[in-house]
Amino acid sequence: MLKTRVVTALFLAAGLLAVLFLLPPGGAVAVFAAIVALAAWEWAGLLRMAQRQRWIYAILILIPCACIYLLGMPSRLLVGLCWLALVFWLSLVPLWLGRGWPLRNDPGGMTVGCLLLIPSWAAMVVLYNKGPLLLLAAMALVWVADIAAYFAGRAWGRHKLAPLISPGKTWEGAAGALLAVLAYGIALGLASGRLSLTEPRVIAWAVAALALATGVSILGDLFESMTKRQAGIKDSSQLLPGHGGVLDRIDSLTSTLPLLALAAQLGT
Repeated sequence: MLKTRVVTALFLAAGLLAVLFLLPPGGAVAVFAAIVALAAWEWAGLLRMAQRQRWIYAILILIPCACIYLLGMPSRLLVGLCWLALVFWLSLVPLWLGRGWPLRNDPGGMTVGCLLLIPSWAAMVVLYNKGPLLLLAAMALVWVADIAAYFAGRAWGRHKLAPLISPGKTWEGAAGALLAVLAYGIALGLASGRLSLTEPRVIAWAVAALALATGVSILGDLFESMTKRQAGIKDSSQLLPGHGGVLDRIDSLTSTLPLLALAAQLGT
């Protein structure tokens, strides 16, 4: 299993780098759309749709992405989708997690999938348009949070974060993720020249933004864990050997990338 996970991870990493730095912009945007389409197929599976309906739902997710592309990908529309996602993650999702609302195969469940995935595509496009390295750095921030949470939780985890949703997650793991993200973000900002130790106000804003990003990242992870638990499955699919499905790999990205895209947009 470990060998399979490592091999798949290497292929995914190589594929991501090729998409970001070798493909023309139109090709990269198309790959981003393909990723959210596969995630939409998996989301439809969580809703217990039939196989044919799952593919129809995936195509329906692709349609607005294609329309936005054909319109020239207007920045205001892409950023507007990111704002919509941020409102969803900061207002509706905490309430949803707290009350344990069931996810149903109805217009509501399908709309939630749209709110998860279409803004994620928009956020990837916004960040990519500002530079492939920026998108990679944004994704790496989420990976740093996930890895730090895992190891901090294993080493010091005692207090459960959300035992009814994801028993393995702890407050100590969340604290480890926050510290790692702060270190990563501030080091990256200083190295790029966007932060200066002589500007404490800017540092304070950066710390607040990174803390918010960490919290939103955890929300994304918990939300997908809850939907899988309600569906009675461990992984969203088996598309990625040793890693489960696409949704399993982008759960935290769906919540965090729109926030980071907005931060990048506001910072320019």
